[in-house]
Amino acid sequence: MTLAVAVTLTGCARSADPAELPGRRATDQARPAEPAGEAPYRRWGLTAPLAPAPTPSTAPLAGSPARPAGPALPPVVDRIPTRDKVVFLTYDDAAGRDPRFVDMVRELRLPVSMFLTDSVVGPGYAHFARLRSAGAGLQNHTLDHAALRGLPYAGQRAEICGQQNKLKSRFGLRPRLFRPPYGTYDTTTLRAAADCGITAVVLWRASMGPTDLTYTHGSHRLRPGDVVAVDPDETRGPTLRERTARLLRQIQRQGLTVGRLENYL
Repeated sequence: MTLAVAVTLTGCARSADPAELPGRRATDQARPAEPAGEAPYRRWGLTAPLAPAPTPSTAPLAGSPARPAGPALPPVVDRIPTRDKVVFLTYDDAAGRDPRFVDMVRELRLPVSMFLTDSVVGPGYAHFARLRSAGAGLQNHTLDHAALRGLPYAGQRAEICGQQNKLKSRFGLRPRLFRPPYGTYDTTTLRAAADCGITAVVLWRASMGPTDLTYTHGSHRLRPGDVVAVDPDETRGPTLRERTARLLRQIQRQGLTVGRLENYL
C-alpha cells in the first residue's frame, strides 16, 4: 500500500457503549462459567502462552523517520525499524462492539493501541476507559472520521486538534499518535497533526480481516516491526476476539510476539 492508502478499514462504524448495544450476541450477554484453573491463553483460543515483549532495543523514532515526511513534520509509518521480534496490534473505534475484548486484553496482557474517533465512539467512551485500565493505549483518529486529504488546513486542524481536546477532557491525555481515517492524508494533514502535538502518523502494513491477513506491500509474511490493523467488523464473520486469537496464533507460528507501539514511537 502506498502512503495514499486505497485500502480502508471497514470497522469504523458508529458504536455505542457495550451495555447499550442491541446486537450483542447471546454468548456475550451471558458469559459461561470458566473451568477452574484454566490457563488464560487457552481460554482465548491459544495453544501456548504469548511470549512477553522484550525491552525495546531501539530508541523511539525521532530525527530519522521510517518514511521521511519533511522538515518538522511527523513521520508516517506502517512498520517500525527494529530487530526486536515484535509486531504491533492496532484497532480503530468499532472495537467497542465486543464487550469481552476488554477481558481478553487484560488476561493476555496485550499491549494494543486503540485509535478513537469521537463521533464513532459516542457513549462508548466508558468501554475504552476500561480498555485503558487493562493496558491499552488510546490514540487519535479525528473527531468525525472525515477523509482528510484535500481538505483545507483549518478543517484538518479542527478534526485532529478537536479530538486531542476530547481525549484530554475525558482521559487526561493528549495522544502523540494519529491515524488518518481511511489511511488517506496529504502534507496539510501532516502540518495540522504536528501543530496539534502529534509526533507520528500511523498506518498499517498488514490488516487482519475475517479469515486471514492481507498485506499492503512487501512480502506476504509478518516481519518484525510491522503495524497490524485488526478489522473489527463483526458483520463479516468472526468476533473481534476470534480475529485477534487467529492473528495471535499466526504471530506465534512466525516466532514473533506483540510489542507496545507507544514504546517505539
